[in-house]
Amino acid sequence: MINEAPITTATSALGSIKLDKMVREDGEIPVNAQLSTLNSQLSAPRIALLTGGGDKPYAVGIGAALSSAGIHVDFIGSDDLKVPELLSNSRIHFRNLRGDQRPDVSLPAKMMRVLIYYAKLILYAATSKPELFHILWNNKFPLFDCTVLMLYYKLLGKHVVFTAHNVNAGKRDQNDSWLNRMSLKIQYGLCDHIFVHTEGMKTEMTSEFRIPENKVTVIPFGINNTVPNTSLSSGEAKRKLGLNGNDKTMLFFGNIAPYKGLEYLIAAFNGLLKRDRSYRLLIVGKPKGPESYWNHVRRSIESSTIGDRVIAKIEYVPDEDTELYFKAADVLILPYAHVFQSGVLFLGYSFGLPAIAADIGSLREEIVDGKTGFIFKPRDSSDLARTIQTYFNSELFHNLESRRSDIKAYANERYSWHKVAAIITSVYSRLSTSTK
Repeated sequence: MINEAPITTATSALGSIKLDKMVREDGEIPVNAQLSTLNSQLSAPRIALLTGGGDKPYAVGIGAALSSAGIHVDFIGSDDLKVPELLSNSRIHFRNLRGDQRPDVSLPAKMMRVLIYYAKLILYAATSKPELFHILWNNKFPLFDCTVLMLYYKLLGKHVVFTAHNVNAGKRDQNDSWLNRMSLKIQYGLCDHIFVHTEGMKTEMTSEFRIPENKVTVIPFGINNTVPNTSLSSGEAKRKLGLNGNDKTMLFFGNIAPYKGLEYLIAAFNGLLKRDRSYRLLIVGKPKGPESYWNHVRRSIESSTIGDRVIAKIEYVPDEDTELYFKAADVLILPYAHVFQSGVLFLGYSFGLPAIAADIGSLREEIVDGKTGFIFKPRDSSDLARTIQTYFNSELFHNLESRRSDIKAYANERYSWHKVAAIITSVYSRLSTSTK
């Protein structure tokens, strides 16, 4: 049986005025400085950030970064996104249109709250001041969002920019259809600008959806800095999960879906344990898509001799519990079969955890060989097993505790939210200028 775990600032062309330089010796701010400040505030750009109500690390990160770059943000959020970083920010107007999103309610209740949300969103769009809408995620009815809602925004005279975290998630999830592709083509065509996270995604956007290159901009993913990172040590985390200090612990984290390639990791793990029983595997996440996929993986674990070396937490893990698994692990495994980029990789980097990733999408570009991790051939469990052995024999593993800080520093520089905000605000500025 499977063991159950116990449980820098970007510079904006529209920048802000520093009042401390305008204060006279008597402590009073001159009238002309007050007027200048007021005019600056009135002329500061205001955008609506439509988050979809989820993906807290990304939504909070980009909202805070845009506000630090001088942008006033109408943040369309939910109960899940009501955090002090947003509520105490004077440049962010938090609008909780989505409200409660708890899954433990009846189907009629879920349907009613989604319909109420759409009604609020439609009313907000008609009465809102921002002329630029930045969509981070579509909502519960993608076909409606991609077509009717987009046309509605454009009829209201709004500029619309969109962050495509996946160019075509249906293709990735193996449930693509003509209708899905057509709705995406309509949405991308109606957008004034689109942000993607890799050059490969830009190529797919321009080749498969015929979007002009100058309408698509690549931005870094943005490091996850909202998940709590306490003083919990690696040793303490291992002990809490019942791991031995000598265990070679690997982590699979996030949604469990066919494109994640978990079956290749299970096969590799099975082969490794035949030679060395010190390997351990943490599987942490919630099944997504067909239930048959996780059921197949689970049966393959239970029918083999690896069950006692696997700790499975098969459910959604809240932010406050996330660090336990990333600090208990010695390496993050990304055995993806199809993906352009991975937010889990950047989450691991935020904890200084190296990664072993399939050579697919942009993952090779995100990993510094031998410094932040290693790459293996996709869909090849034998090569994955060899790469895992290489890692545990490497200096990176043997000096892991000292290397963690290097990995975090690398990630915070390469995937800085300030870099993201600088690129995005330049696009905002161009769109604003083009209409004047």
